[in-house]
Amino acid sequence: MTAYTKTDEAIAKLTPEQFHVTQQSGTERPGTGEYLNTKAAGIYVDIVSGEPLFASADKFDSHCGWPSFTKPIEPANVAELHDHSHGMARIEVRSAAGDSHLGHVFPDGPRDRGGLRYCINSASLRFVPRADMEAEGYADYLDQVEEVG
Repeated sequence: MTAYTKTDEAIAKLTPEQFHVTQQSGTERPGTGEYLNTKAAGIYVDIVSGEPLFASADKFDSHCGWPSFTKPIEPANVAELHDHSHGMARIEVRSAAGDSHLGHVFPDGPRDRGGLRYCINSASLRFVPRADMEAEGYADYLDQVEEVG
Protein backbone atom coordinates (compact mmCIF):
# COMPACT_ATOMS: atom_id res chain seq x y z
CA MET A 1 0.00 0.00 0.00
CA THR A 2 1.29 3.44 -0.92
CA ALA A 3 2.16 5.88 1.85
CA TYR A 4 0.93 9.36 0.96
CA THR A 5 2.67 12.27 2.63
CA LYS A 6 3.09 16.02 2.50
CA THR A 7 6.63 16.99 1.52
CA ASP A 8 8.50 20.28 1.24
CA GLU A 9 9.25 19.38 -2.38
CA ALA A 10 5.53 19.01 -3.20
CA ILE A 11 4.71 22.30 -1.46
CA ALA A 12 7.48 24.08 -3.42
CA LYS A 13 5.88 22.97 -6.73
CA LEU A 14 2.48 24.55 -5.95
CA THR A 15 1.30 27.61 -7.84
CA PRO A 16 0.42 30.62 -5.68
CA GLU A 17 -3.30 29.74 -5.96
CA GLN A 18 -2.71 26.07 -5.11
CA PHE A 19 -0.64 27.14 -2.08
CA HIS A 20 -3.31 29.61 -0.95
CA VAL A 21 -6.09 27.01 -1.22
CA THR A 22 -4.32 23.94 0.19
CA GLN A 23 -2.02 25.47 2.81
CA GLN A 24 -3.94 28.60 3.86
CA SER A 25 -7.50 27.20 3.59
CA GLY A 26 -8.33 29.55 0.75
CA THR A 27 -11.00 29.27 -1.92
CA GLU A 28 -10.68 29.73 -5.66
CA ARG A 29 -13.19 32.04 -7.31
CA PRO A 30 -16.38 30.23 -8.36
CA GLY A 31 -16.50 29.18 -11.98
CA THR A 32 -12.72 29.45 -12.47
CA GLY A 33 -11.42 26.02 -11.45
CA GLU A 34 -9.56 23.86 -13.95
CA TYR A 35 -11.71 20.77 -13.26
CA LEU A 36 -15.14 22.38 -12.98
CA ASN A 37 -16.28 21.08 -16.38
CA THR A 38 -14.03 18.01 -16.67
CA LYS A 39 -16.07 14.98 -17.71
CA ALA A 40 -13.26 12.52 -18.54
CA ALA A 41 -12.96 9.20 -16.70
CA GLY A 42 -10.33 9.09 -13.98
CA ILE A 43 -9.65 10.02 -10.38
CA TYR A 44 -8.85 13.22 -8.56
CA VAL A 45 -5.94 13.09 -6.12
CA ASP A 46 -4.51 15.54 -3.58
CA ILE A 47 -2.15 17.92 -5.41
CA VAL A 48 0.24 17.72 -2.42
CA SER A 49 0.26 14.10 -1.26
CA GLY A 50 -1.19 12.23 -4.24
CA GLU A 51 -3.70 10.39 -2.09
CA PRO A 52 -6.82 9.36 -4.06
CA LEU A 53 -9.82 11.51 -3.16
CA PHE A 54 -12.67 11.38 -5.68
CA ALA A 55 -13.71 9.35 -8.75
CA SER A 56 -15.12 10.84 -11.93
CA ALA A 57 -18.10 8.49 -11.59
CA ASP A 58 -19.09 10.39 -8.42
CA LYS A 59 -18.75 13.87 -9.97
CA PHE A 60 -21.89 15.83 -10.79
CA ASP A 61 -22.84 19.32 -11.89
CA SER A 62 -24.26 21.07 -8.84
CA HIS A 63 -24.18 24.52 -10.50
CA CYS A 64 -22.31 25.89 -7.45
CA GLY A 65 -19.18 27.03 -9.29
CA TRP A 66 -16.83 24.30 -8.01
CA PRO A 67 -16.37 20.63 -8.87
CA SER A 68 -18.83 18.57 -6.84
CA PHE A 69 -18.75 14.92 -5.84
CA THR A 70 -21.23 12.67 -4.02
CA LYS A 71 -18.61 10.80 -1.98
CA PRO A 72 -14.87 10.27 -1.53
CA ILE A 73 -13.26 7.40 -3.44
CA GLU A 74 -11.55 6.32 -0.20
CA PRO A 75 -13.34 7.68 2.89
CA ALA A 76 -10.25 7.27 5.09
CA ASN A 77 -8.39 9.76 2.85
CA VAL A 78 -10.81 12.59 3.64
CA ALA A 79 -11.02 14.30 7.04
CA GLU A 80 -14.10 16.33 7.93
CA LEU A 81 -13.72 19.16 10.45
CA HIS A 82 -16.10 21.71 11.92
CA ASP A 83 -15.47 25.13 10.36
CA HIS A 84 -16.97 28.28 11.89
CA SER A 85 -15.00 30.78 9.80
CA HIS A 86 -16.63 33.68 7.96
CA GLY A 87 -19.61 33.60 10.33
CA MET A 88 -20.87 30.25 8.98
CA ALA A 89 -21.16 26.74 10.40
CA ARG A 90 -19.79 24.33 7.79
CA ILE A 91 -17.91 21.07 7.50
CA GLU A 92 -14.44 21.55 6.04
CA VAL A 93 -12.94 18.74 3.95
CA ARG A 94 -9.17 18.11 4.15
CA SER A 95 -6.98 15.34 2.80
CA ALA A 96 -6.05 13.00 5.63
CA ALA A 97 -2.34 12.45 4.86
CA GLY A 98 -1.54 15.71 3.05
CA ASP A 99 -3.63 17.91 5.35
CA SER A 100 -4.59 19.97 2.30
CA HIS A 101 -7.71 22.11 2.47
CA LEU A 102 -10.01 20.74 -0.25
CA GLY A 103 -13.33 22.51 0.27
CA HIS A 104 -16.53 21.75 2.19
CA VAL A 105 -19.27 19.11 2.30
CA PHE A 106 -22.96 20.03 2.34
CA PRO A 107 -26.14 17.96 2.81
CA ASP A 108 -27.75 19.16 -0.43
CA GLY A 109 -26.39 16.66 -2.94
CA PRO A 110 -28.41 14.21 -5.06
CA ARG A 111 -30.73 12.28 -2.70
CA ASP A 112 -30.52 9.12 -4.81
CA ARG A 113 -26.72 9.13 -4.40
CA GLY A 114 -26.49 9.70 -0.65
CA GLY A 115 -27.51 13.35 -0.38
CA LEU A 116 -24.03 14.86 0.03
CA ARG A 117 -22.23 17.46 -2.07
CA TYR A 118 -18.47 17.60 -1.65
CA CYS A 119 -17.73 21.07 -3.03
CA ILE A 120 -14.02 20.94 -3.88
CA ASN A 121 -11.48 23.49 -5.13
CA SER A 122 -9.81 22.44 -8.40
CA ALA A 123 -6.61 24.03 -7.06
CA SER A 124 -6.35 21.28 -4.44
CA LEU A 125 -6.63 18.47 -7.00
CA ARG A 126 -4.69 16.72 -9.73
CA PHE A 127 -6.68 14.69 -12.26
CA VAL A 128 -5.34 11.27 -13.26
CA PRO A 129 -7.00 10.02 -16.47
CA ARG A 130 -8.23 6.41 -16.43
CA ALA A 131 -5.61 5.44 -19.04
CA ASP A 132 -2.80 6.60 -16.70
CA MET A 133 -4.14 5.22 -13.41
CA GLU A 134 -2.31 1.89 -13.48
CA ALA A 135 1.03 3.44 -14.46
CA GLU A 136 0.70 6.03 -11.69
CA GLY A 137 -0.08 3.44 -9.01
CA TYR A 138 -3.86 3.85 -8.81
CA ALA A 139 -4.90 0.50 -10.38
CA ASP A 140 -6.84 -0.45 -7.22
CA TYR A 141 -9.38 2.24 -8.12
CA LEU A 142 -10.01 1.29 -11.75
CA ASP A 143 -13.24 -0.48 -10.77
CA GLN A 144 -14.59 2.82 -9.43
CA VAL A 145 -14.00 4.69 -12.67
CA GLU A 146 -16.36 4.33 -15.62
CA GLU A 147 -15.15 3.57 -19.13
CA VAL A 148 -15.59 6.42 -21.58
CA GLY A 149 -16.33 5.11 -25.00
